[in-house]
Formats: sequence, C-alpha cells, structure tokens
Amino acid sequence: MTIDFKQDILAPVATDFAEMDQLINEGISSKVALVMSVSKHVVEAGGKRMRPIMCLLAAHACGETDLKRSQMLAAIIEMLHTATLVHDDVVDESGLRRGKPTANATWNNQTAVLVGDFLISRAFDLLVDLDNMTLLKDFSTGTCEIAEGEVLQLQAQHQPDTDENTYLSIIHGKTSRLFELATEGAAILAGTPQYREPLRRFAGHFGNAFQIIDDILDYTSDAETLGKNIGDDLMEGKPTLPLIAALKNTQGEQHDIIRRSISTGGTSELEQVIDIVHRSGALDYCRSRAQQETDLALQALQALPESPYRQALGNLANMALFRIQ
Repeated sequence: MTIDFKQDILAPVATDFAEMDQLINEGISSKVALVMSVSKHVVEAGGKRMRPIMCLLAAHACGETDLKRSQMLAAIIEMLHTATLVHDDVVDESGLRRGKPTANATWNNQTAVLVGDFLISRAFDLLVDLDNMTLLKDFSTGTCEIAEGEVLQLQAQHQPDTDENTYLSIIHGKTSRLFELATEGAAILAGTPQYREPLRRFAGHFGNAFQIIDDILDYTSDAETLGKNIGDDLMEGKPTLPLIAALKNTQGEQHDIIRRSISTGGTSELEQVIDIVHRSGALDYCRSRAQQETDLALQALQALPESPYRQALGNLANMALFRIQ
C-alpha cells in the first residue's frame, strides 16, 4: 500500500494547516527588518511541516472542535523546530539544508544564532497567550530537554564507545521530544488529559523511528534525496546507530576502521566505512529497530477513538518507514 502525503496525511487538516501558516507569518513579524528577513528565510526553507501537522491531527483525534488555539500551538511548534534547526546548522557549520543555503551561510553565525533565539522567545511569547499553565510547563521542560539532547550529541562526538542507550537518549532529546510536545500539547489544549500519555508514547516512538531511518539514509541515499551530503554525520564523528551496530558486528581491521572514523571524523575512509556498514548487517539491524519503534507508535495510537485523524497519524508513521523499504 502506498501512502500519499497530501491525500492520506495532510488532507484531513488542510484548512487548519493554511490557517497555521498564516499564524507563523504573523508570529515572526518584527520591528527589526533583519530579524524578519532571516526568520522568513528559515521558516520558508522548512520541510513538510510534519510536527505541526501531527499537532493538528492529534487535536482532532482528541475530539477538539474549536481549532483556533490548536492552530496557534501548531505554529508555535514549527517556530521552535525552526529555531533548533538554525542553531543546529551553526553548531554543525552546515552550508546547506534540504538543498538550500542555511541562514548561517547566507548571513553569518552571529545573525543565525540571534534569530534562533528570537524564534524561541517568540514561540514562548505566543505560548503564554494560550494561557494554559500545564502546557507552558510541558513546553518549558521539553525545550530544556531538547537543548540537553543536543549537548549530549556534542559530547558523544568522536566517542566510538557510545552505546545504543546513549544514542537513544540523544535522539529522544534532539528529535522525539518535539514530536511529543506537538501531540501531548494538543491533548492538554483539547482538555483530554487521558490521551496525553498514549499520544506522547506514539510521538516518542515515532520520533525514534524517524531518526533511525534518517541515519540509515545517510548510508543508502544520495545527496539529492537527502538534502545533505552522504557521510555528513561521519565527517562530524557522530556515532549514529548504523556505526554503533557495525562496531558490534565486526572485529579486527574492519572494527578498527569504524572506530578510527568516529574518533577522527573526516571522510578519508568513507568508501570503506560505507562498505563495512552495508556488509556487517548493521543496516538490517537498524531497519528492524525502526520497524519495532514504528510498531510501538502504532500500538499507542489504539488508545484513541477510531477516526480519520487517528488513521492519518498512523499513515504518517508508516510513511516514514517506507523511506527505507
């Protein structure tokens, strides 16, 4: 079965999505012209807007009928996501994101960092307007954990002894946590606390699967599809799951090559590393982990009442998995 993004995921919330887009544009308006042009640049370079879509679908799945506030929440989520990307690009010294020049490459690091700060502050400014203390607390804690995940990733750089548990802590912070805020936040706003936990579990496992799939694509895709270069993670010495699994499955010379590549970064042995990752069964292991995480995500959804929105959330999880099949 093939899943069509527009038809099977976006369609049920298309009107809300358009409203949310409008709210983002209003949200990033600033008296300072440069803040505005940089914000606009990064918001428009965004991808599929999966997180806000997930937020809107979750709100409907919880039975929310007045979507005004959920649309604002979805806009806030996207602004936070954009801010983390801008900061990531500075940290990683990236010149491209999704094939377009990054803010730090177009302007400079100082401008990008400060505009990232602006977007985070603006998101919280708008969050306060939603006037929900539980929501505000969830987001404050969540954004701390996102920052911690990024620092944890930095700490693990060039560390070949990083294990799968550490990797999972890193991706929970840097990827899954914002998905959790998107869905859990929708349940809090909808006044259906009973769906908070299942939606958080859904989003957490979805986020894990999503990141593992991303890491697999780093070894199997091409720069066109990926929007970044193959081996980018390796160059930065990031011990992602394919490398962690390859270390487990190899010994001798092959094992040493992988360890050395993580320790030193750089891509001098890129061809060999890609070859070892492919031949060691590491990618099969990663695929089965991505499948497990997706299954857990879909299981968690069962706690919500059957609806086209719940179905669309399931479609989203399955679509992510199709990228590696």
